[in-house]
Amino acid sequence: MKVNGKSMRTIWLSDDGWSVEIIDQTIFPFCFETVRLQTMEDCARAISDMLVRGAPLIGATAAYGLALAMRKNDTDAALVDASETLHATRPTAINLKWALDRMRAVLAPLPSISRAKTAYAEAARLCDQDVAVNSAIGDHGLALIKAIAKTKAIGEPVNILTHCNAGWLATVDWGTATAPIYKAHDLGLNVHVWVDETRPRNQGNSLTAWELGQHGVPHHVIVDNAGGHLMQHGLVDMVLTGTDRTTANGDVCNKIGTYLKALAARDNDIPFFVALPSSTIDFTLLDGLRQIPIEERDGKEVSHVLGRAEDGSVRTVQLTPDDSPLANPAFDVTPARLVTGLITERGIAKADKQALAALFPERAVQAV
Repeated sequence: MKVNGKSMRTIWLSDDGWSVEIIDQTIFPFCFETVRLQTMEDCARAISDMLVRGAPLIGATAAYGLALAMRKNDTDAALVDASETLHATRPTAINLKWALDRMRAVLAPLPSISRAKTAYAEAARLCDQDVAVNSAIGDHGLALIKAIAKTKAIGEPVNILTHCNAGWLATVDWGTATAPIYKAHDLGLNVHVWVDETRPRNQGNSLTAWELGQHGVPHHVIVDNAGGHLMQHGLVDMVLTGTDRTTANGDVCNKIGTYLKALAARDNDIPFFVALPSSTIDFTLLDGLRQIPIEERDGKEVSHVLGRAEDGSVRTVQLTPDDSPLANPAFDVTPARLVTGLITERGIAKADKQALAALFPERAVQAV
């Protein structure tokens, strides 16, 4: 996608051929800076401190983290230790485990002398495949937007509400939920996006709004609780979100607040779609509410916010009383019954066990 008119990805190999560069997403939208990762520990910190975020990008960063680990120490023990360190950084997003399992399956059988070179090649292959998968998700989701556009009066936009950031900043490129939007916009379809601010980390107003603006997609930022009001007044045609983990039966785990959007959409007969790569489907789980671990993050994300003051300086300010206890569950689970459909790289599936198994039979055999 574009940054100031220049095509970019969210993660790439540096000119030196071994270190890895990323975009620091913790300082958006006020600053644009890149960070060089030189060790596995750098990658782990980038994931845990959310310099990178979004399930697919977390997986890509972890893959390069193993490559950096193998460059330093290519023993069996180092491979296990690096994998465990990286896996512990974020417990909810399944792409992290998926990427590490994929890398270890390739690297473990190899003699140690071959591991570093192979790890870099496999990490690059994983990133390229992520781009292709998200582009395919965009193609399938585009059909939904086209169908809605046919029902609109001339000049009337297709209004899409999204939550959190499932854009190209959450993946290697294209994004999941945003891929259909970008493809529709590039075709000249009249699309407009309602962007939830997505407290507490404000990934809607700091990331989604930024990247939509860079691409020229019409949008408005709204507070999280405005979505239901807009739906009641016929100002939302579809809800489109991403997911960090989806169970074999179609339960969707995504940024906190997604469940409330699904409830409002159901009450107002508005389609609620989730865009996801198949790597985000956890075919070993059948009950998202009981089986998916929900990350509880630092309460400071609730009590403090980054913003730009009137004098132009970027500051962190406190929002809450000094003595108020803080709770910060980062995700919630939307039951499959509230999901209209799952947009994957192979097509759109109903949110149920049979439909997902039919679309991905080679992986469904893992279901418990």
